[in-house]
Amino acid sequence: MNTPTKRLVLAGLFLGLGLLMPFLTGQIPSVGSRLLPMHIPVLLGGFVLGGPLGLVVGFVTPLLRSMLFGMPPAFPTAFVMSFELAAYGYLAGVLFRSLPKKNSSIYVALLLAMIGGRIVWGLVNSVVLGLSGTPFTWQMFTAGALINATPGIILQIVVIPVIVLALRRARLVA
Repeated sequence: MNTPTKRLVLAGLFLGLGLLMPFLTGQIPSVGSRLLPMHIPVLLGGFVLGGPLGLVVGFVTPLLRSMLFGMPPAFPTAFVMSFELAAYGYLAGVLFRSLPKKNSSIYVALLLAMIGGRIVWGLVNSVVLGLSGTPFTWQMFTAGALINATPGIILQIVVIPVIVLALRRARLVA
């Protein structure tokens, strides 16, 4: 049973998790930027809810968190993250539904969504920083999207497929 009400409640759940999970990093920006706690519920939201609602959850989460808790800083961080997380949620949902219903497809959808989101992050950063007269260099991209994010990337690759597989076995996800 996949009613609109159930989907809305689940979107609220993933949004709520996205708001609360960063508290696990103790509001320490350097730890949060490495473990990426907002990314996990957004990616899961994409897998469970599909691309359109995954996009909405991803776009709203960093902006709402910034407004409520002051972290991440609204501009440019939360603004740029909103596009990045929207891409994660959308791509995870669309890819998961379009790939064959094999366990390996979970990893393919996850990895492609992670790559796509990072590309969007880089593009939006390039525009935002470019408009302020600051060039967004390849070194800045690799540091932010890969090197500093490696612990979070590993965590996502380990945790998200396990959760999606469990949800699939419980028939909560197609």
